[in-house]
Amino acid sequence: MIRVANAPVSYGAFELTVGVLPDVPGPEQVLDAIAAAGYEGTELGPLGYLGGGETLGDRLRRRGLLLAGAFVELRFGDGDLAPLAATLDLLEGFNAQPILCDRGLRDGEVDLDGVAHAVELARTRGFEPSFHHHMGTRVQTPGEIDRLLEGTDVALLLDSGHLTAAGGDPVQAARDWRDRVAHVHVKDVRLSVLEATPTWDDAWRRGAFCELGTGDVDLRGFFGQLGAYSGWIVVEQDWVPLPGEDPSPQIEAQSRNRRWLAEHVGL
Repeated sequence: MIRVANAPVSYGAFELTVGVLPDVPGPEQVLDAIAAAGYEGTELGPLGYLGGGETLGDRLRRRGLLLAGAFVELRFGDGDLAPLAATLDLLEGFNAQPILCDRGLRDGEVDLDGVAHAVELARTRGFEPSFHHHMGTRVQTPGEIDRLLEGTDVALLLDSGHLTAAGGDPVQAARDWRDRVAHVHVKDVRLSVLEATPTWDDAWRRGAFCELGTGDVDLRGFFGQLGAYSGWIVVEQDWVPLPGEDPSPQIEAQSRNRRWLAEHVGL
């Protein structure tokens, strides 16, 4: 079964904004918007942002939402799995997937033994994680993803936008890696924004990720190659709110994203 979720990052709430920037929408507003747009679930966002335990469970139940996954950044190989352990503690009682990601550095190859240790910890706690390839990390390009898949048995989170931004073809990726895909982030991206800015961070902050169907990703082809995939499809349209910026247009964009999936790929 395929379920469709959104994530707090689409509403400006993520690790680099919550508690740092003003005017970031709060958890109640974000969850209300996700439910009103017709999504079935949400990803967790920053640890503690949506609450934990009974608070988190109650917030989700009141809106008929499920928890799809939880993003965890790690510096693989340094032995520090405390962020993962804390996330697994919060996920107890929820059928959600830990999403492993390399901490944002481009300084050589990711430590595959470190990835294996993180996967082992998750499995000993009863969770099956996936790995999120991501711009600005040591698992960014198609070649780096291939190395990860060949050197570990971790499942893949396939992200259409991050792969396109890294020079990959998400249609081919969905075809070639479909047997390893256990979680999907659907994003669209404007390559013109990447080409006009000096760094990925600049492009990302200037709205490189755009509404579905308005960028350069072949989303219909991407979904056509996912085959018998069963799991979460999570819409993400990263947004960094400026001081005093009204979140209403971004909230409305998430409703349009949900309608795009229904109208164009039948989800």
